[in-house]
Amino acid sequence: MKVDIVSIAKKERSLYDPLNKELIKMSSRFAKINDIELFSKDVTKAHTVGPEAAQSAYTKSLEPHLDGSFTIALHPDGKIINSHEFSKLLADKMAVKFFIGGAYGFEDPFLKRCDKVISLGEITMSHKIAKVVLLEQIYRGFSILSNHPYHK
Repeated sequence: MKVDIVSIAKKERSLYDPLNKELIKMSSRFAKINDIELFSKDVTKAHTVGPEAAQSAYTKSLEPHLDGSFTIALHPDGKIINSHEFSKLLADKMAVKFFIGGAYGFEDPFLKRCDKVISLGEITMSHKIAKVVLLEQIYRGFSILSNHPYHK
């Protein structure tokens, strides 16, 4: 299985990088995980214009990744699910793509094109922390599906 995490984020070193790498390594027995960070000049320019321009620029950056995989957007207004429900999102799929939007979130038309829209909870967290939580839930989800004791 292939899992892509596609996010609007500047490629920069983070204190979370070692943890992200460890979670990707732990998940590697279940799936190939790719961390794809996008931040074009158009996104940078749109941020100076306003929220709607930024969301439009995010959509243009993310649209090429809507390619037939099962797609899941992380959004504050998405459905809050537990770890067992999350694991079902991974079950019986050849490829899954998770989308993490930019600072201004997603346009509604982009969200409508995704197969699922979920939330990681009612608290606000930075995109970097959201990615760590997502990676941990991916590993936990695969552990649940394979009856590995990690999830208990």
